[in-house]
Amino acid sequence: MGATDKFGGITIGSETAFSKTITEADLGFFCAISGDFDPLHVDEAYSATTPFGRRIVHGLAVMALLSAAESEMSRRAIAGGTKLRPVSLGYDRVRFLAPVVIGDSLRATYRIAEIDDASSRTIGECTIVNQSNTLCLVGRHIMKWVS
Repeated sequence: MGATDKFGGITIGSETAFSKTITEADLGFFCAISGDFDPLHVDEAYSATTPFGRRIVHGLAVMALLSAAESEMSRRAIAGGTKLRPVSLGYDRVRFLAPVVIGDSLRATYRIAEIDDASSRTIGECTIVNQSNTLCLVGRHIMKWVS
């Protein structure tokens, strides 16, 4: 079985994306689930005194959008006939490059950059851009394909 068959037709360059506009509710939900109520995220008066000039969204909340793009890649491989099950091993080299604020429309993109047939792993190059095409986040995702 070749790498393409093994991974359900997923090849280097295969790409998925997920888009979402960040709302006040999204910020509140992330504060609740993470316990992170730093004033930079919740206090408008305080945030106005920072270099950002207003509240910003948690970096990890932004990064969480990659989960939707990654899981779409998994669904695509399963639909393509892989007998393996993709499991996330985590993210590497994540960098938050630009702040995200409520009302930003984000696009998370997941592109297969490497396939290691011997170890049954793939590496996804991940990016998130805003409505102005400003790069807000980059990183790499490691996926293990298990039987």
